Amino acid sequence: MLDEKLLNILVCPADRGPLLFVDDLLYNPRLHKAYRIEDGIPVLLVDEATDVGPEEHERLMARAD
Repeated sequence: MLDEKLLNILVCPADRGPLLFVDDLLYNPRLHKAYRIEDGIPVLLVDEATDVGPEEHERLMARAD
């Protein structure tokens, strides 16, 4: 789990928008990009982001509510 203060200041490096913390990853629902967290440290590198398909996007959004 990431610290709430850290979550409030983290932004997506691609569009500078807010990220959602879902299923132990940081998710940008606008760009459908997921960023992993390794040993409690967010890996916020655009080249390391995972593209999320429509079905996974829906699942992540349902879990974020």
